[in-house]
Amino acid sequence: MSTETRHTEALALGALSRRPRQGRSLASYERMLEATKQLMIEVGSDAFTLQDVSERGQVSIGSIYLRFESKDRLLHAVIAEELQTVIAKERAMIDATIAECATLGEFLPRFIDRYSGFLSENAPLLRTIMQRAAVDPAVSEPGKETARRSSAMSVAAILTYRDEIRAPDAADKANAVFQIVFATIARQFGLGSTPESGDPIVWNFMKDELSKMALAYLRHSD
Repeated sequence: MSTETRHTEALALGALSRRPRQGRSLASYERMLEATKQLMIEVGSDAFTLQDVSERGQVSIGSIYLRFESKDRLLHAVIAEELQTVIAKERAMIDATIAECATLGEFLPRFIDRYSGFLSENAPLLRTIMQRAAVDPAVSEPGKETARRSSAMSVAAILTYRDEIRAPDAADKANAVFQIVFATIARQFGLGSTPESGDPIVWNFMKDELSKMALAYLRHSD
């Protein structure tokens, strides 16, 4: 088990009582997870019943209990899968952006724009996972682990252009830039605050200005 993902993988392994095989059982299992994911987004992280999952996913209550001992275990399986999916999507987005950008000046605005879109797309589910993590220790560590991996990937992406960062503490500066970028974007999409706090007009302005400020900071020689 990778040290980078041990909490998330442990959450996934501990959630499932019986693994599905190919065919009908696998299709039924996938419908359980998808129905649970949809309900988490629509009504809250756990404000629904297994009967709701059964009806939404067109699976029997018995088949749910065959795979999972409880609703908590089902939630854990969905959260573990989604955390792993989010990281994979983020990695693909970052790699594609680096491949298109030869300089830091090209990379930052494109990265901020795409990272903004990435968080916007995933914000509804991430909010429910954060809500669950606040009351469920089993989810808290995988959530933190995912956040650390996300941060490390973005900082490493900025450091791809290390030659343009005119400071001996390039890694510290790259980390500071990412934390500011993340905090600004997360507020816009209600991650760690309320969704109503975001203003699209303000964000359209801030998104451009943020990349300019980040570039100036990274290129400044202490």
